[in-house]
Amino acid sequence: MLVQACLNGSRHSGDHSAVPVDPGAIARDAARVMRAGAGGVHVHPRGREGAETLDAEAVAQTLTALRAACPGLPIGVSTAAWIEPDLDRRIDAINSWRVLPDYASVNLSEEGALQVIDLLGERGVGVEAGVWDERDARFLIDNGLDAACSRVLVEVEAAVDAAEAVRAAAAIDVLLDGGLVEAPRLHHGGGLATWAVISTAIERGHDVRIGLEDTLVRSDGLVVVDNEELVRAAVDMARAGGRMIDTVRA
Repeated sequence: MLVQACLNGSRHSGDHSAVPVDPGAIARDAARVMRAGAGGVHVHPRGREGAETLDAEAVAQTLTALRAACPGLPIGVSTAAWIEPDLDRRIDAINSWRVLPDYASVNLSEEGALQVIDLLGERGVGVEAGVWDERDARFLIDNGLDAACSRVLVEVEAAVDAAEAVRAAAAIDVLLDGGLVEAPRLHHGGGLATWAVISTAIERGHDVRIGLEDTLVRSDGLVVVDNEELVRAAVDMARAGGRMIDTVRA
């Protein structure tokens, strides 16, 4: 199974001192989680002021630093609408990338999701389809997106409690199963509920995501040291559940 590490997301050092922002810090962090058992990373490149960006130069710098530090590690980025709310500018930014990620996540609930998926496919970038709720699952099925997706991200709301998060993920799975969706599924949650979500996903045979983007705390509620600690905990959970971990060796 895949344990994907989400290194930063929208967070900054004010949220947690170990959140990596600049390309060098992201690359060093990725090398640590790779050694800890992560089989892929998901990152949000940042501009000079530290804000999330789809800018071609920032994306290139981040990807280049990552690939130098972590040969062979699959790298994904976000295309979230909050990074660039204007759809035309978002499309233009993605189209201007000269250094390409291995995959990119696309939130199906956002305006222009189909256009972004088509563009990524044309450019040879894998698509991780972000499914936040049952409506998104139906959207994926109704638009025949299964074949266009490298992976389906089952993403449950960070604000819900653990039991509700697990129920929400299960409801999405039921729809995807009913729609005969064959793309691999990666489950993740938010906050303390993250641990219940990934524990259940491990039991059900799915891939999982963990990192400071999703949670700042361990399963006991204590604040973690860094992304490496989170990844090691998820890997240990998977192995305790009898799962084999997909790892990358430099």
